[in-house]
Amino acid sequence: MNENIHFNKTIPILRIFDVEKAKEFYIKIMEFDLDWEHAFEESLPLYMQVSKGNCMLHLSEHHGDSSPGAAVRIEVDGIDRFLTSITNKNYRFAKPHIEHTPWQTKEFQMIDPFGNKIIFYQGC
Repeated sequence: MNENIHFNKTIPILRIFDVEKAKEFYIKIMEFDLDWEHAFEESLPLYMQVSKGNCMLHLSEHHGDSSPGAAVRIEVDGIDRFLTSITNKNYRFAKPHIEHTPWQTKEFQMIDPFGNKIIFYQGC
């Protein structure tokens, strides 16, 4: 066993097609912070990072970075409070609710405007 190998954080890349819709969903509704944005030129695709606590997501307009319809699981402490903060916004495209799973988690999911599924979970 090689003790010099260490895995660190994972940062999923999710495909987006509209920057303003992405910002509305991830920043306004999901309350992520916008850490940075990058485009080689104003008319070229945007790549950005959003984060909430230790969770980071990369959102990309670049063809080939990811396929729409990806799924990501994100562990959350305080899932009930997080869900309440989302439902209080009355987001018209989703009405998430807590599910208790056979694998002993509480979960809810949100699907972003591009078909990516984000599953938030907390151990019971």
